[in-house]
Amino acid sequence: MSAMGLFESLPPDVMQFGHGASFQPKLVQDRLQLKKVDISRLSSVAVSSVRFDAQMPAAVRDRLEEIGNTMNMVAQIFDGDVERTVAWFGTRNPMLGDVSPKDMIRLGRYERLRKFIINAMTEQVANQRAATSPRARRAQA
Repeated sequence: MSAMGLFESLPPDVMQFGHGASFQPKLVQDRLQLKKVDISRLSSVAVSSVRFDAQMPAAVRDRLEEIGNTMNMVAQIFDGDVERTVAWFGTRNPMLGDVSPKDMIRLGRYERLRKFIINAMTEQVANQRAATSPRARRAQA
């Protein structure tokens, strides 16, 4: 892995959530159609504390920003197609135990989902590199 790989952990903002001070957590909630009770569970705050104004708990903002970054990583796989990305999150996936990524998030299994996505992306990059290696090109000739 090159040193630049270290700095590729923040994906481009394909989903238009923003980063840092411009981050819009409500957009993450809207894209995934999460209810306040879902956000409460995944951020470990009371349902009554889930809000999207200046009084938003840091735990809510932080968790939604992590989820937004993960959604942006997936959007890269779909060449920036927001609709396909949102559809992927809502579709049951046999590789995830026939559960949708959205439901994994709702059920508190976000970290497992994130690791699954990162491993799949790493494997995809490794396969692409192997297919374009000089040895692979010689074998095809």
